[in-house]
Amino acid sequence: MKGIIFTEFLELVEDKFGLELLDEVLEMSDDEGVYTSVGSYDHHDLVKLIINLSKKTKVDPEALQRVFGQSVFKNLLASVPNKASLNHSYNTFQFIQHVERYIHVEVKKLYPDAQPPEFDFITQNEANLVFDYKSARCMSHVCLGLIEGCAEYHNETISVEMAPQTADGSVVRFNLKIEQQ
Repeated sequence: MKGIIFTEFLELVEDKFGLELLDEVLEMSDDEGVYTSVGSYDHHDLVKLIINLSKKTKVDPEALQRVFGQSVFKNLLASVPNKASLNHSYNTFQFIQHVERYIHVEVKKLYPDAQPPEFDFITQNEANLVFDYKSARCMSHVCLGLIEGCAEYHNETISVEMAPQTADGSVVRFNLKIEQQ
């Protein structure tokens, strides 16, 4: 997993819960907290940080992942080159497709060892988008938060249903519906 995810997570924990709690979570996780944005790290280390943050805060790990996805959306967006930016997408559905068809492809070119999640698109019309999120990292709630952050950016109200397709959560079907405003 790319280090930018780790650095963003550590910044979020410090901002929301304070440096003291971040230090406690790092210590519980036997983690020095030294990451570079361009480095590659084992995603299990992030999972351990999330689980230990959940233990300290009594906030459900899925809720923490979701909040992380929401907060990191704009920072990740700012980190991609302008030609790959949101300028090519006028709504949340277009952006999600752009992520899979362009951004993930470019990430793999820049970082051959990267393994971004895959989106397999099932159906789409003006008001609905159904796709399967596939990732061995099983972090679909981060994806949910990213979708919510994107919808907020586009000033859209979207209802999201998630249905695990595998017991381990490595494949989750997302059913998105744009709500009329």
